[in-house]
Amino acid sequence: MNATAPVHGTWEPRPAARWEDAFLSGNGHHGALVFGDPDDERVVVTHHTLVRPVGADEDRLPPRLADELTSLQDRLLAGDTSAAETFTDGRPLQWVRPFHPAFQVHLRRPDGAQDGTGAPPFHRRTVDFRTGVAEATRAGRTGRVFVSRADDVIVQYVTGPDLTLDIRLDPRLAGAPGTLGIGHGAVLTAEGALLSLRARYPDSDLAYTGVTLVAVTGGTTTLAPPGVRVEGASSVLLLTRVRRHTGETDVVAEGRALRDLLTEDEDDRTTEEGPAAPGSSAEAYDALLTRHLSLHRTAYERVTLDLAGDPAERARPGSELLARPRSAALLERLFAAGRYHLLSSGGLFPPRLTGLWTGDWDTAWSGAFTNDANLNLQTACAAAAALPEVTEALASLVQRQLPDWRDNAREVFGARGVVAPAHSDGESGHSYHFNREYPLHLWTAGADWLLGPLVDHDDTRGEHDPRTTAVLAEVALFYEDFLTRTDDEGRLVVVPSYSPENRPANAGWGTVNAAMDLSAARHALRTAADRHPEHAGRWRTLADRLPSHRINADGALAEWARPDLTDTYDHRHLSHLYAVWPLHEITPYDTPDLAAAAHRALELRGPENDSAHGHLHHALIAARLRDAERVASALGRVLDGDFFHASLMSAHYPHRDVYNADAAHTLPAVLIEALVQSTPDRLVLLPAPPAEYPRGALHGVRTRFGAALDLTWTEDDVTAVLRPTRTVRIELRTSDGVEPLDLVAHEDRVLTLKAR
Repeated sequence: MNATAPVHGTWEPRPAARWEDAFLSGNGHHGALVFGDPDDERVVVTHHTLVRPVGADEDRLPPRLADELTSLQDRLLAGDTSAAETFTDGRPLQWVRPFHPAFQVHLRRPDGAQDGTGAPPFHRRTVDFRTGVAEATRAGRTGRVFVSRADDVIVQYVTGPDLTLDIRLDPRLAGAPGTLGIGHGAVLTAEGALLSLRARYPDSDLAYTGVTLVAVTGGTTTLAPPGVRVEGASSVLLLTRVRRHTGETDVVAEGRALRDLLTEDEDDRTTEEGPAAPGSSAEAYDALLTRHLSLHRTAYERVTLDLAGDPAERARPGSELLARPRSAALLERLFAAGRYHLLSSGGLFPPRLTGLWTGDWDTAWSGAFTNDANLNLQTACAAAAALPEVTEALASLVQRQLPDWRDNAREVFGARGVVAPAHSDGESGHSYHFNREYPLHLWTAGADWLLGPLVDHDDTRGEHDPRTTAVLAEVALFYEDFLTRTDDEGRLVVVPSYSPENRPANAGWGTVNAAMDLSAARHALRTAADRHPEHAGRWRTLADRLPSHRINADGALAEWARPDLTDTYDHRHLSHLYAVWPLHEITPYDTPDLAAAAHRALELRGPENDSAHGHLHHALIAARLRDAERVASALGRVLDGDFFHASLMSAHYPHRDVYNADAAHTLPAVLIEALVQSTPDRLVLLPAPPAEYPRGALHGVRTRFGAALDLTWTEDDVTAVLRPTRTVRIELRTSDGVEPLDLVAHEDRVLTLKAR
């Protein structure tokens, strides 16, 4: 790694002792946690589909409450502040099906085996974000692992003189239920061996099966149940896949598919390290890596951040950098790691609470997709940070769950259209995770929030995805049916209404006119109207009939627009400021009075339990409000709070408590928002620049008016290079003020400005 430039990877001088510190690789389907010890290597295998069946399926449908909705609305509008607390079907709180790991691929040098080199036991493990390869070296042996984006396979390659290894698939991971039905298989093949592990869930017809092809160069391979022993080899290549299924899976067919990967692209034998030796597993490894890099590296290198970090700092291992929370080199590396991990966990699904990884069956909060803040924050940078792979993963999740979203709208609200759940395991989009204190089945803003990154992505490319356009119409149809009640002044009322995950100080959890619900309804209706001119008139009229936001007695934007509801300030969620971020409904430029009230609300908000997502959500809103000091303070709480593991994956709470991807994936969005903000007709440069980093460069950011942007700044001046793909007039806002800017498609535009 070149310490004279930002480091696109990280390293440690010792193997991981805990799975939380294992280096990560993934392709959005399979994930790998690599401990990095060639003498005793453990690679934990995960897959986005692995969620444990729990309970009866009939209990995982939305509650049938539509017939009681009018009565609830009457009571809430009449001032019954606790009316919503009984608006359930009486079932207890059910978490969504929990995400879990599959097994670990365990390679161990047997006791007494010699390494044959006489070399000192120097150890170094690295992960290269540009390639996705986690590598470990020790005493002449090298192990490499990556998860192929091209071939959807976990690739593990070990080299060294006279390799002797015991290899097995091991299901014994933390929290694994003792009632799992485990079956092992091991057969010798022409390449070496084929290993399999089938795990059947208790009281279920569901199971998952992992298959590993072991290709050995040199030496001998013998059965050593439940695995194999390799002796005297020069290299060992392992290819692993996992399938979740009912009944049984065809292990022979899976092995044949893995074997076919060894012979694909036989003419492509050159990598960065030069041509591979013919007739060896090195050939297959290099071909697999080459196919993978054409997808992974291209995506990763689209956007980079350089904060002029000290070369000596850049050369440090990640664990040492984390002890220097104000180091520019640390922030560079966390930005790079955040985009790498976000890319690696986005594919079949977008990232879960834990991204794509866990080493423990007892995953906090079920490792769910949590849609009332966490998933939204994690995917916040996808459009601007040029990761359409993540946006597509989110779009695919939405599309798969639309039938369930329609059920939610019909069963709970008696409406057409769609309502997104607050929690999902990826299999189901039904709203069934709720109780009295968290009446999440009443939350109607989720579809608008989840569709936001998809709309942003369409803006960046200047083309509407027909899938997103169709779903927006369904969201508008829901609001047509749901927004039927009015107040004394004839304004529409959102009732019932819920502000995740807070409540008024003087009322129950389900209430009336939460600020987030008002903003989401307005935004969804107007966005749908923009794409459906045949319905635009009535949808815009409906949006215009919603009440305005309220400013409370403290001068703050109120969390509930109803005047008799009192704010509760000390809370990790900032749902009421949805109009500021991710929307642009309230801005310092267009609505200065409301922006000042929003800023006052942000000042009054307490950190509650110090959740990482709360701090970074705070920073994103502060950036929109041009408050650089507040951005730095919120970001500093995370950097100072020991939130990051040596893997550079993050935790939910300070002191690395509860493995969680919120901070890791959201941090790039915070830095981008502090430096560049855009709408389809506006560009804001350096709205909240980090004072601690007076020099830097951000390359490749995408704007919503269809231009790529390179930004360079020093203490004296700022240079922005715009590369537009369409002709457009935008409003340019800088510290010097506002001016119109005309861009011509495919003609670069260079802006030179004075620094503040």
